[in-house]
Amino acid sequence: MHDVLTRDFLIQASYFVTAVLFIFGLKRMSSPVTARSGILWAGAGMLVATLVTFFYPGMTNYPLIGAAVIAGTVIAWWSGKRVAMTDMPQMIALFNGMGGGAAAAIAAVELYRLSGGASSGAGDEAHTLGVTTTTLAVVGGIIGAVSFSGSAIAFGKLQGLITRSIRFSGQQVLNVLILLAALVLGGLVALQLNVDARVVTAFFVLALVLGVTMTLPIGGADMPVVISLYNALTGLAVGFEGFVLNNAAMIIAGTVVGSAGTLLTQLMAKAMNRSLGNVLFSGFGDTGGAATGAVTGSLKPIEASDVGVMLAFAQKVIVVPGYGMAVAQAQHKIWELCQLLIDRGVTVRFAIHPVAGRMPGHMNVLLAEAGVPYDLIADLDEINAEFETADVALIIGANDVVNPVARTEKSSPIYGMPILNADKAKNVIVIKRGQGAGFSGIENALFYLDNTRMLYGDAQKVAAELIQSVKALG
Repeated sequence: MHDVLTRDFLIQASYFVTAVLFIFGLKRMSSPVTARSGILWAGAGMLVATLVTFFYPGMTNYPLIGAAVIAGTVIAWWSGKRVAMTDMPQMIALFNGMGGGAAAAIAAVELYRLSGGASSGAGDEAHTLGVTTTTLAVVGGIIGAVSFSGSAIAFGKLQGLITRSIRFSGQQVLNVLILLAALVLGGLVALQLNVDARVVTAFFVLALVLGVTMTLPIGGADMPVVISLYNALTGLAVGFEGFVLNNAAMIIAGTVVGSAGTLLTQLMAKAMNRSLGNVLFSGFGDTGGAATGAVTGSLKPIEASDVGVMLAFAQKVIVVPGYGMAVAQAQHKIWELCQLLIDRGVTVRFAIHPVAGRMPGHMNVLLAEAGVPYDLIADLDEINAEFETADVALIIGANDVVNPVARTEKSSPIYGMPILNADKAKNVIVIKRGQGAGFSGIENALFYLDNTRMLYGDAQKVAAELIQSVKALG
């Protein structure tokens, strides 16, 4: 008896330590200066929670669990080292989906046991599940399954495996019918009115299909919000399954991830001046759609040598990075260029829009990787007033986040979206691969303004040419 009490105390104490490490880690992640240590703190919390699980009452199959932990660790370490920073959004979507899938798998195990579809020993224990616990398993199961399949589609879109958004008449009605059918089956299982294994299977199949049909119509330009939403759903699913298993670490981790993901999703939707419903159901942001919002005027190209002179003799330059910089992996060359300008006495700032890139904080991570000091990086609210005093706004692969139609054209899908006021700079230089519209298919009026010049080419190659141009001036 004494040994049991001691074990239970140590388990609960470990979960308390886990909670503290998670919360402090998340707090430190709120600043770029302390984010790295915050990740280590949270990782330590996850390590504690994983180790103490081996001492949980009734735990069996230690060799299988150990093998899974080792395999997962090796895969995560290898992929973390190998995956390029430009592909990090896809990796986040994939790993996030795995979390949702794991939560759904826990629910499936419990519900199949309840239906008598598992081994007799586990099934006997599962038959004692109350309605409340079963309901939590069902709720966590449907949320986790939707997050799993939805994240898989998001990965496919970001990776380029799915090149167009699939839409058809009555699509939202179909989604509602699938959801209602899944809820009905889930309700039957939760109330233990019909827990036949076939009903449980149909429930999970419908939940997985719902994640696919919800995500397929959403355009690639909206994927950052979708990834954030599914991250929140994964956290909620894990939290619900934590209650099912009476596992405090899962409850804590799921609650923290779910609440943080929900807040981030709301902030990103606000940054786009759109509701979450509009993101999910409007069909905006299609990577395969035709360009909309045509503007008048002409694109005015410029040579790298002329831009180099303009930058070298400027007093203030504001750099606006976008996904084009990430694709070209040009962040190191851009920072090298900026260092040359700083050495010449030019004031250089970096302006980051909340939804620049393909995931939250994507541009910040890229710039940090290149060694850009944190005090040179500013968000939209901090930097917008400075564009009027800037001699040059250097746009690198950014599009919608600097499109002035968001202020003026009510018919535009991005009308009302807060943008970086790059058009108010004395000169605007846009580094762009070609003349096509952006990822969302909306023509950018900024490119046609009198003070804008287009510098065509791969961002890394163009940056190298600008560096040579500045160096040639002595």
